[in-house]
Amino acid sequence: MKVGIPTETFPGERRVALVPDTAALLKKAGHEVQIERGAGVQAGYSDSAYEEKGVTLAAGRAELFSWSEVIFQVRGLGANLEAGQADLDLMKAGQVIIAGLDPLSEPKAVEKLAAAKVMAFSMELMPRITRAQSMDILSSMATIAGYKAVLMAADASIRMFPMFMTAAGTVTPARVFIMGVGVAGLQAISMGRRLGAIVKAYDVRPAVKEQVQSLGAKFVEMELDAGDAETKGGYAKEMSDEFLRKQRELMTETLAESHVVITTAAIPGRKSPILVTAEMVAHMMPGSVIIDLAAERGGNCELTKAGETVVAHGVTILGPLNLASTIPLHASQMFSKNLTTFLAELTKDGALALDMENEVLRETLITRDGEVVHPRIRDLLGLTPMTPAAESTSTA
Repeated sequence: MKVGIPTETFPGERRVALVPDTAALLKKAGHEVQIERGAGVQAGYSDSAYEEKGVTLAAGRAELFSWSEVIFQVRGLGANLEAGQADLDLMKAGQVIIAGLDPLSEPKAVEKLAAAKVMAFSMELMPRITRAQSMDILSSMATIAGYKAVLMAADASIRMFPMFMTAAGTVTPARVFIMGVGVAGLQAISMGRRLGAIVKAYDVRPAVKEQVQSLGAKFVEMELDAGDAETKGGYAKEMSDEFLRKQRELMTETLAESHVVITTAAIPGRKSPILVTAEMVAHMMPGSVIIDLAAERGGNCELTKAGETVVAHGVTILGPLNLASTIPLHASQMFSKNLTTFLAELTKDGALALDMENEVLRETLITRDGEVVHPRIRDLLGLTPMTPAAESTSTA
């Protein structure tokens, strides 16, 4: 198939959806690859690096879309609401779009993709099953975010992380508290420990306790009934207001003794839950740091401002956005691997083979033949469920 890689147009986005080494694997599998000039430069990949792997350079974006049967993007329409609109006029019926599309937050954008009659796959909807791990962009990018969050905290802190024994006295290690033990949280625990901090972590899912301890951190236990705290897809569920209130009460003491707090609790398509209130911040030590990885969806801290640094009660609160883009070379490598593995799932003998019995394809397909086909997105848009006959076509 003809796979095209356009330059990312979201402001500040430095990643690219395909790196040269992974492009070589697509070529080996029999696909043709074309990339827009300069698309990989900000991630550290020159045009010549792609050409050395057999990738051709498109003269412009319109030529690229016209040539391509499949488009790889880091941020397609939905995840790139303003600049992404321009690509709608370049798309053609039957074209396959494989990208981050943020459909749960921006379902109206999905209607526009359907109107363009493209077959769009949203990689954020990848099911949390073992077989799909190599295609899971959320996990890949959360790894980057967890790593970078600890570096940001260390840079912003008035303390050093490790213990030092010097002629001038002993420097005690920093105390780091991680709230939410998903992929980002686990990476943050690991990085905090590598830098020598004393690390504690908490999650509503008690099953993660063993993972926390295996990384050398202490799991903070609370006498709370979380019930079934995990969705079928492996994500943390949205908890009740009463549960969050009790959790905050019990959490205040742990926050008060922590020098660094990193929050990671995000619910796909929902506003992030408030885990740290302004009152809780007031009880923290002056000079403490909060890194809110849920800032893009409202933040886990009541005082977080997305994309800004706030100082309140002597506590520095950072609300970083798009952290993966701050380490674009390795983020692009991981994202590229996710998409190329997915393309292998979608094709057979070099041609498109859409098997709707395949959970990976069924759960990520959002538009096809001019229709929004994903049940969750249809529900968000107020559309009636599709008939089984319309959903069951197995090949394309």
